[in-house]
Amino acid sequence: MPPPDPSPEEPRLWALFALGVLAFNFPLLAVWAFWGERAGGAAPFVLTLFAVWAALIAVLAWLMERAPD
Repeated sequence: MPPPDPSPEEPRLWALFALGVLAFNFPLLAVWAFWGERAGGAAPFVLTLFAVWAALIAVLAWLMERAPD
């Protein structure tokens, strides 16, 4: 029995996963932490992390809820 064809969303979900891993990995976190120090404290750093996290969830919801190709 051949394996089922992957859904068209599968590559997009893997790409979103890779983007999330890159966004929350050390080099970018270090850049955002440095930017937070320059901008006046930890608040910009925390807000940036929350904004990226919320954007990833929003894109995931959009990908999963849109009409199939």
